[in-house]
Amino acid sequence: MTNATTDTIKKTPFYDKHVAAGAKMVEFAGYHMPIQYQGITAEHLAVRENIGLFDLTHMGEFEVSGEGATAYLQKVTTNNVEALAIGQIQYSCMTLPTGGIVDDLLVYRLEDSYLLIVNASNLQKDFDWLSSQLDPEVQLTNLSDQTALLAIQGPNAQKLMAELTDYDLDEMKYYTWAIAEIAGVDLLFSRTGYTGEDGFEIYMTYEQAETIWKEILEKGKKHGLELIGLGARDSLRLEMKMALYGNDIDESTTPIEASLGWIVHLDKEFIGKEVIAMQKAEKPSRRLVCLELEGRAFPRKGYDVIVNGEAAGKLTSGTFSPSLQKPIAMAYVPRSHTKSGSEVEVEIRGKKIAATVVKPPFYKNASHK
Repeated sequence: MTNATTDTIKKTPFYDKHVAAGAKMVEFAGYHMPIQYQGITAEHLAVRENIGLFDLTHMGEFEVSGEGATAYLQKVTTNNVEALAIGQIQYSCMTLPTGGIVDDLLVYRLEDSYLLIVNASNLQKDFDWLSSQLDPEVQLTNLSDQTALLAIQGPNAQKLMAELTDYDLDEMKYYTWAIAEIAGVDLLFSRTGYTGEDGFEIYMTYEQAETIWKEILEKGKKHGLELIGLGARDSLRLEMKMALYGNDIDESTTPIEASLGWIVHLDKEFIGKEVIAMQKAEKPSRRLVCLELEGRAFPRKGYDVIVNGEAAGKLTSGTFSPSLQKPIAMAYVPRSHTKSGSEVEVEIRGKKIAATVVKPPFYKNASHK
């Protein structure tokens, strides 16, 4: 819980639905959010094996418009915005002049503007940063407080989505968006997610939220749809080695160190390029890796990673994987120990537990297209 009073913590339009469903509610990024309903492991496996519904209204949404929008986004993000066609989505990040990561985000290429999806905990920081870099012919609009977001995730996500819309989902590729009638309302939705499974993220106004929620749950009954909280969202993304801002990446880490070089386009100019290009050429002294631990320990953020008997880093994320039934974690380790098969140790409550660097992702049977 933060120091914010209960009155200042926001509620998503689905708050009462979460409470009625028996959710354990926590404060997260300024919102009352469900951490779990039936239990994290059960919810995690429901998404891996079937289908789950997430409330992601806490995420941030910014619109970037104006004649200079593309050039502006080329400057403030690392990926190549010019490569985006209307209807496509791009994973990217914003970096400081030091090369550190301001945030990772999604960039949607709309008809005549862009939609940025940013992390909930960074919403104000990101808006301030983008505002500070704004060009005169570019407009930046914060749509977060008027936008609700639901995600349907799992190998059977398309079966449910097909009952909500007549849109041709067979032809819809991963990381694309469309506008179509969903539950009788024209909405923007995308084939994206943070679980590794197939899935869709549906954007709506607060006024439309009740109708859409009811329709999804009604149509989802016969498919065994489960409500999923933030706890399972975290374990699902970790199994896929999807970075969590504030844990695995932040302003002290660069995209190269974080193994996100694939979203860095060095054939253009952007903030932090010089530092990042130099680091890529010279090789970073550390990298973010996946670790599998022996036994049934529960690794957590902050635990020491031991290399050659000395503390050489800390875990950034960790859990006991519900899908794999083994402890998994991510950590920055020295370059000498970043190759798959490298052996390190993790200190857990005074004991040194053997760990091995493995090739990502941890979970290799995800259903996304």
